[in-house]
Amino acid sequence: MTIRFRPLDPLKDAELIHAWVTHPKAAFWMMQDARLEDVEREYMAFAANPHHQAFIGLVDEVPAILMERYDPTHLELVGLYDPLPGDVGMHFLVAPTDTPVHGFTRKVITAVMAELFADPATARVVVEPDVSNKAVHALNEAVGFVPEREIQKPEKKALLSFCTREQFEAAVAVSI
Repeated sequence: MTIRFRPLDPLKDAELIHAWVTHPKAAFWMMQDARLEDVEREYMAFAANPHHQAFIGLVDEVPAILMERYDPTHLELVGLYDPLPGDVGMHFLVAPTDTPVHGFTRKVITAVMAELFADPATARVVVEPDVSNKAVHALNEAVGFVPEREIQKPEKKALLSFCTREQFEAAVAVSI
């Protein structure tokens, strides 16, 4: 299985990701009631923002992952923690499927993290999943994230967690 990432095209990819972000399994994405136009608008805004990038992850050349990278000094976490140089924020979503593959999501988050750390400027990845999203907490831990504390964001209570390059490499080495 090969995983690669390409930049998301807000107009060409909106229909594809609309089905993903509105699926019941994507409840933590908080776009359940979004219309196609809402998704286009949201990702057009991301494309216009120099502090936010969105990517489609291709698994064996089939679109299956939505990954967002953001600068937490400008978005999402402003005023909620003290950022360090090289901090990069991340969100990811695996496309829903009727035939789940055991271990697939763990491979996806490992690929997402490898992609983020491929940038030498990335020193640490920051995430803020919903405190009740136990499945993603376990995945985060598997790739080296360490929870710091709960924070209150406008849209949710979140678990602020961090993963350095060294923590990621150690976690991935253990899982091989």
